[in-house]
Amino acid sequence: MIIETRAYARAGLLGNPSDGYFGKTIAISVRNFGASVTLWPSPELHIEPQPADSSTFRSVFHLREAVGLTGYHGGIPLIKASIKKFVEYAEAQNWRLPNRNFSIRYRTSIPRQVGLAGSSAIVVATMRALMQFYEVDIPLERLPTLVLQAETEELGITAGLQDRVIQCYEGCMYMDFDRTLIEKQGFGRYESLDPRRLPKLYIAYKTALGKVSGQVHNDVRARWEKGDAHVVSTLQQIAGVAEEGRRVIEESDATALPELINRNFDLRRQIMNISEANLALVETARRLGASASFTGSGGSIIGMYRDDEMLNRLFIELKKLDARVIKPFIV
Repeated sequence: MIIETRAYARAGLLGNPSDGYFGKTIAISVRNFGASVTLWPSPELHIEPQPADSSTFRSVFHLREAVGLTGYHGGIPLIKASIKKFVEYAEAQNWRLPNRNFSIRYRTSIPRQVGLAGSSAIVVATMRALMQFYEVDIPLERLPTLVLQAETEELGITAGLQDRVIQCYEGCMYMDFDRTLIEKQGFGRYESLDPRRLPKLYIAYKTALGKVSGQVHNDVRARWEKGDAHVVSTLQQIAGVAEEGRRVIEESDATALPELINRNFDLRRQIMNISEANLALVETARRLGASASFTGSGGSIIGMYRDDEMLNRLFIELKKLDARVIKPFIV
């Protein structure tokens, strides 16, 4: 028995990053990139290392390059954390997991550290493989919370629920992370939106190295927890952008969405430091007439374009900034 599962990249469209602060977001799954997990029975539990997990390097310069690209840990800690949380969840549900072992391997094509949720995709794919192997089912609405706990509680990653929700549900999702709901039931209100109502979207991501997302949110988190009025108010406004975007998408109002996308970024900029390289992506896209905002923590942007001529100009001008432009494939 060989089990193969997959989870896709994601792009936050509106409301990002309010998901980590009981806000609201809209996100899409991006099937252009994905993480896959293969699992099969074996005498011992074995996690097969990949190049990103290697501790052998050609030189100190190779080590520096590798750490810059994949961080210090690679994908193995993500899989370990996933298995641990899965077992703990099973015990809490009084499931009797059979005493059998497996080998597990992961692969990923999601560009690293550019805000396309590569780490959480590995965890989602691992959880799906474990459910198949042990023939159990975790309710879909609870799965994103379990994925988040594997990353935050086990690995200390600063993150919110948005990435995990869209990667578990796929398509296009509106998410309301109302604090009362989250604290009462452990998950928010998740609503599927028809991707066919979305306008022409592009994504551009840096092909050079990005920054680990957990580092980006730390200052805002501390200020929010202290009750900083400016931070709290701005995050509420960002959540309001997603709420308005839900109505706009349902009404297929393509004229209002670009303004909301731009407003999302402009609000974010008020409370977060934006690097010159990331700011150049946004400003270049806007100069060409497209809207632009971050897909996640930085390193990639998403927005609307008017026609193929504008898209071609985006290809050319953003390439000068070492960024690749794609049309997201959404199902």
